[in-house]
Amino acid sequence: MKVCTDACILGASADLGAAHRILDVGTGTGLLALMAAQRNPTARIEAVEIDAAAAAQATLNALASPWAERIGVWAGSLAGFAATQPAPYQLIVCNPPFFRHSLRSPDAARTTARHTAADTLTFAELAAFAAQFLAPDGHLTVLLPPPEMQAFESEAHRAGLYPSSRLVVRHRPGSKALRHITAFGLVAQPCTSHELAIHAAQSNAYSEEFEHLLRDFYLAF
Repeated sequence: MKVCTDACILGASADLGAAHRILDVGTGTGLLALMAAQRNPTARIEAVEIDAAAAAQATLNALASPWAERIGVWAGSLAGFAATQPAPYQLIVCNPPFFRHSLRSPDAARTTARHTAADTLTFAELAAFAAQFLAPDGHLTVLLPPPEMQAFESEAHRAGLYPSSRLVVRHRPGSKALRHITAFGLVAQPCTSHELAIHAAQSNAYSEEFEHLLRDFYLAF
C-alpha cells in the first residue's frame, strides 16, 4: 500500500489553511505527510503508523526528503500515540482502513492498511481521537468509499464532529462515485460539496481538473 491515486488526491486537496501542526494517521510509507510538508512550508507534521515495517519506511522517506526536520514518525497504535497527550492539531488527515466485510488479502500489511479490525483502527477510535485532539478551528479530513463514509459520519456525529466540506471523486464525469473526501470540524455548519473526475469524458486522458490538482506531485504533468 504505497502510492495510489485516491491518496494522492487526498494529499493534494486537503485544506491545509494556515495549519502549523498536522497529523497523518495511518501514514503507511509517509505519502500524505510528505505531501503536507511540500504544500505547507512552515507546518510541523507528525505521522502515526501501526505497521513497524511501514513506519520504518516512512521514516526513511522523510529523512530523504527536503522536509526531514519538520516530519516526525510515531511507530505504534493511535491509542498509544494519544497516551502521549499531543498538543492540538489544526489538521488531522487519514485514509483509514475501510473494507469492513470483504475478503482479506494474504498480505498481512495490505490487510492492515485496507481492512478495519479491532486491533488496528476503527472508525469510532479515529473520530474520538480527532474530537479530543483537534484545535477548536481544526478539521479532520478523511477519504473513504461512499458507503463507508456514511458509516464514518455516524461515528463522527457521536463523537461531536460535523461535516463541513466534501469532495466527490469519480472516474469520469457522471460515473459512480468512487471516494468521498470529507472534512469534519467541531462546529455544526452547512456542508459544501464539490466533484472531481479523474479522467475526461469518454477518454483515458486525465481531466484538466485532475492535472491541475496533481501537477505539483506527478512527474508526468
